[in-house]
Amino acid sequence: MPEGQTIEVAHHLHERGVRTERHERRREIALEVGEAILLAVVAIATAWSGYQSALWDGRSAKLYGTSSRIRITASQNETRGGQEQVYDATTFNFWLREKLVGNTRVAQAYQKRFRPEYRLAFYAWLATSPFTNPRAPPGPIYMPRYHNALLEQGARLDKQASRVFEQGSNARETGDKYVRTTVLLATVLFLIAVSQRFGLLKVRILLLSVALVLLAISLTSIARYPRL
Repeated sequence: MPEGQTIEVAHHLHERGVRTERHERRREIALEVGEAILLAVVAIATAWSGYQSALWDGRSAKLYGTSSRIRITASQNETRGGQEQVYDATTFNFWLREKLVGNTRVAQAYQKRFRPEYRLAFYAWLATSPFTNPRAPPGPIYMPRYHNALLEQGARLDKQASRVFEQGSNARETGDKYVRTTVLLATVLFLIAVSQRFGLLKVRILLLSVALVLLAISLTSIARYPRL
């Protein structure tokens, strides 16, 4: 081969090598930029997920505490209401005994000791002619007008405590979801860090692709979760 052609071929091969080197460098730079962007996004998403997890854990603890306080009040009301029911029944039994033996004065004394709530049901019971009507209710406590405010309030508070406890459980579950997402984001960080240890471009791209998929799943999950 003539010397001129040899020089021309060598020059052509050199230019091709330079172009290939520049192309590889641009791809490496683009990959490094992509890694930096991924790291920034993962860092922000991890911080947000951890922040939301802490908020939801705090909210669940607060709701659990509120539920316990409401439950205690409900139990106190139900206990006091049960005591009032025992008092109503006992006072009525004493009144009935004196009424049946004809001791009107003592019966009236017991009648004056009826609680206001019970007295309304007592008068309604008397209106049914209980001593002559076999279909009359057994006592005032079986009348529709009989109410015990403490027992009713205790039942309402008990239901409210159950609702608040359920809200606390839901908040706890949401916090756990954010924790799981944080762990998934930590996996993304691990894959990005490992990819930087490989010199083979294809291996780095493969690892970054997996990290990108996991990041997309994490971001989608965070977008769907409730926020505080």
